[in-house]
Amino acid sequence: MAARVFLVDDHEVVRVGIRELLSAQDDLEVVGEASSVTEALTRVPAVAPDVAVLDVRLPDGNGIELCRELMSRLPDLKCLMLTSFTDDEALFDAIMAGASGFVLKRIVGSDLTTAVKTVAAGGSLLDARSTAALLNRIRRERENGDPVRMLTEQERTVLDLIGEGLTNKQIADKMFLAEKTVKNYVSHLLAKLGLERRTQAAVLASKLATKPVPREDG
Repeated sequence: MAARVFLVDDHEVVRVGIRELLSAQDDLEVVGEASSVTEALTRVPAVAPDVAVLDVRLPDGNGIELCRELMSRLPDLKCLMLTSFTDDEALFDAIMAGASGFVLKRIVGSDLTTAVKTVAAGGSLLDARSTAALLNRIRRERENGDPVRMLTEQERTVLDLIGEGLTNKQIADKMFLAEKTVKNYVSHLLAKLGLERRTQAAVLASKLATKPVPREDG
């Protein structure tokens, strides 16, 4: 049976090219397309594809957070990130969001179809360079003694709200997210911070809130 693929990219020419490339494969079927996060959040769950090919940069958000949200709604979905840029930061965030692979748009056609098939079959596309970049990032942050810097913007927001005593449901309402997505954020930030319990995160958030050093996004 053909693997069902959904494409998310704001450039129509790119989507058309990828659709034609993948549709030429007997074991791949493109079942839908979207050009934005908003469209994707409506259309992807409706068709429940096996693989979502997501552009990292979208006009109303980014593919990495979209990946996280879609996977919270569709646990069996595999996400393949597609980007024009070599960005270790994006690579790290994509992996932590649960993406199965990260490929550049300059990839040749045959390699892209192979990547989609690999991800559809449950495989991972973390090559040696990607793995090294990820491990170096983790090692660097730990050596700097500031693991909080490893958190994405959304995860840092969740941490702050945990520190304020909010429940997952209250955080979900405040951030306009599904409660399951918030649970995923909490699990990821605990893992990144090397913590086991939510109460530990609350204590850490409280300590951070009392620091006199202003936050960069403040």
